[in-house]
Amino acid sequence: MANLKITLVKSTIGAVPKHRRTVEALGLRKLNRTVVLPDNAATRGMVNQVRHLVKVEEAE
Repeated sequence: MANLKITLVKSTIGAVPKHRRTVEALGLRKLNRTVVLPDNAATRGMVNQVRHLVKVEEAE
């Protein structure tokens, strides 16, 4: 199963509270931190919602 490598590249200060909670639900707590999550519909939806704050790469 494929994985996604998600990195927080922009601060959530001043972001919409819903987006802030979504970033935290992805497991991203600090700037430039990376998490590896499974590539499924739920993860894709969350990433799509905060795509302006994160960078997404295909993980091996």
